[in-house]
Amino acid sequence: MYLRKVDGPRAVTLPDGTVMTRADLPPAQTRRWVASRKAAVVKGVAYGLIPLSEALSLYGLSEEEFNAWRDAIQSHGEAALKATNVQKYRQP
Repeated sequence: MYLRKVDGPRAVTLPDGTVMTRADLPPAQTRRWVASRKAAVVKGVAYGLIPLSEALSLYGLSEEEFNAWRDAIQSHGEAALKATNVQKYRQP
């Protein structure tokens, strides 16, 4: 078995005790961003699994879009990332 060389850790332990690995991140060619995939990217960056710059380039995100996801999770939880709840959680 061969492991691909990556910068940074291959796995991190989250505060709830679960382990998040790079395999838990969405594929690079993701085009349909559901709330759970957005949350996985935000968690990966927040806990040091993947650097922000790598996440932005890998997924084709803007820094503004990523910050909006992060702020929505911090303010209202993962439910705020669902497309059906955008109006409910939108900042005035």
